[in-house]
Amino acid sequence: MSENLQPHTSLLVVSDTGMYRDEEKVFAFEPVVRELKALLSLFKTITWIGFNREDKRQHAAYTEIQSKKIQVILLNKVGGTSLKNKLSILGGYPTMCKLIDTEIKKHPVIHSRAPSNPAYIAMWLSKKYPSKRFWFKYAGNWTQSAPFFYTLQRNKLKRLSDNCVVTVNGRWKHQPSNVIPFDNPCLNETDRESGKKCIDRKTLQQGINYCFVGGLNENKGILLLLEAFNTLKITDFKGSLHIIGDGPLREEVQEKVDASLCNIILHGALSKAEVCERYKQCDFLILPSKSEGFPKVISEAMNFGCIPIVSNISCIDQYIQDGKNGFLIDPLSVSELQQCLAKTKTITKGVFKKIIEYNYDLAGRFTYRHYKKRIQQDILNHKTNKSSG
Repeated sequence: MSENLQPHTSLLVVSDTGMYRDEEKVFAFEPVVRELKALLSLFKTITWIGFNREDKRQHAAYTEIQSKKIQVILLNKVGGTSLKNKLSILGGYPTMCKLIDTEIKKHPVIHSRAPSNPAYIAMWLSKKYPSKRFWFKYAGNWTQSAPFFYTLQRNKLKRLSDNCVVTVNGRWKHQPSNVIPFDNPCLNETDRESGKKCIDRKTLQQGINYCFVGGLNENKGILLLLEAFNTLKITDFKGSLHIIGDGPLREEVQEKVDASLCNIILHGALSKAEVCERYKQCDFLILPSKSEGFPKVISEAMNFGCIPIVSNISCIDQYIQDGKNGFLIDPLSVSELQQCLAKTKTITKGVFKKIIEYNYDLAGRFTYRHYKKRIQQDILNHKTNKSSG
């Protein structure tokens, strides 16, 4: 089927990505906007289904969709923490299913971002349209333990028909042939040029600066990080910790930051450009997550000369080798994190320079140029036979 696919056709994107309308303009989560903008060189038009998130107005991580070639369809947001909100998910399925099915009929290529409720619907509908190409991107941890709904979707993805390609973080043994490793893009040519200039002039100072970029929630390990810093001997910490992000733990994080003797700055949510400026000022990225796929912030930070200090989970050790180009927090604990922090103080300026130059080259795998080439080669022209590799 895919061999005869026209290079410039229409794409349907099925996601739970947040977006909202503001008069004639539409705003959406900035990383996904950048990703879809890059796809416009492969597809003539893109129809994008996402969740209406009026609560995200003026949020720094949301940006305007400026291309007229991207048309959006807003679904009513479902889900939440309460039992009533969770039950609303089931109530919303008939409407979501009908709308997604209608749009699938109009497009030869369908890209869905899992795990999510809209993606799960698209998985079931894919069997109904064997002549169409479906591409499912699974953003979570592909092999380790996961919540029930994540596991349910992973199992479904492994059993999809030959017209479906599933892209995952990392390389794993004994996977169906339609499950392929894929690097998530986050860097354009401007980022690469700016990063190269940063790498050329960056040097390790006595006052080491660290940054955390992610959601302020339990999974991302922000409270563990603060405990590690706040129980350090103050004489062991002469630099700064920059916390970038927002989330349900914002107030608790602010209280701990205010009470800390360390120099910790809580920035809240920042735009992509502002985050990159922070990377340039910092020496290490710290991400003590409990569960991840492969966070884009790791490759972004490496592009601007921040050495990763990250949890040894999922496929992260396929990119970061402990002691070679970063530090793996294993096991995930306050004491182990503090040991990693201690190791950063033993790195010489020469070793620091070699590591950030190595990581800059590694970050080249996460460019939009490389991403588009892989889509054309390994997704649009991919052949599957469902045998395990």
